[in-house]
Amino acid sequence: MELSKRYDFIYLVDVKDGNPNGDPDAGNLPRIDAETGNGLITDVCLKRKVRNYVGLTKGENPPYEIYVKEKAVLNKQHERAYQALNINLSGDDGKRKGGDNVDKLRQWMCNNFFDVRTFGAVMTTKVNCGQVRGPIQFTFARSVDPVVASEHSITRMAVTTLKEAEDQKGDNRTMGRKFTIPYGLYRAYGFISAPLAVQTSFSSEDLDLFWESLQNMFEHDRSAARGFMSAQRLVIFEHSSPMGNKPAQELFARVTVERNKRRAGPARDFSDYTVTLDGKELSGFRTLVSV
Repeated sequence: MELSKRYDFIYLVDVKDGNPNGDPDAGNLPRIDAETGNGLITDVCLKRKVRNYVGLTKGENPPYEIYVKEKAVLNKQHERAYQALNINLSGDDGKRKGGDNVDKLRQWMCNNFFDVRTFGAVMTTKVNCGQVRGPIQFTFARSVDPVVASEHSITRMAVTTLKEAEDQKGDNRTMGRKFTIPYGLYRAYGFISAPLAVQTSFSSEDLDLFWESLQNMFEHDRSAARGFMSAQRLVIFEHSSPMGNKPAQELFARVTVERNKRRAGPARDFSDYTVTLDGKELSGFRTLVSV
């Protein structure tokens, strides 16, 4: 079924003793706003976890294949569309431009790949399948309070090469570093456009799978580096029309996340915060609000 309503949502996720989203250009340090000290998780990181969950639950079968995934060759994915639609892959200049068939190629990619029809994709490469604007978009997740990154020395009781063992005279130790945040509660905003969903054939069934992904994706993304990450709250604002009834910022302002005043010291658990909607405390993971 086609989406006939606009949605805006707030997503709360926390981390304990872990690195929720390291920056590879900064030695994999947790991402932090240098001016405020608030922690950050990129939208790309959140989308990656949604992709991974859908791939696991749907077995990478159409219409739930994943376009952007580990070791993928994107032009090879595009060539599959040409072959499925019997469109000539050759071109005088060595490029497959698609010509008048770009719309068909784009639709084939949307029909087969969940992340293309959900998040969109720029597929105007050497093998051209057009460009898709996805109906679902995230902001960066930003921590409610400033966070402090801790650095830890770690030891591996083994070495990689025989030369290292000889240099250490059999001690065989490898030292390393690990960065964690003791605790951080992060808040992300999301937007779902009904008109764009119609264009990409993003359905109500896809939307249900997306909500399921937000609730469960951290359960299948465990690693020692990320510590203990949990999806804590999802507040969904459902409009009554495709274009929406109110600006997103007015809706988001109705949800407050505040430190629990009766708990002293730095926050170390989700229970140290109170989440309210229009002044009423929220319980349970998902809350649906009609606008």
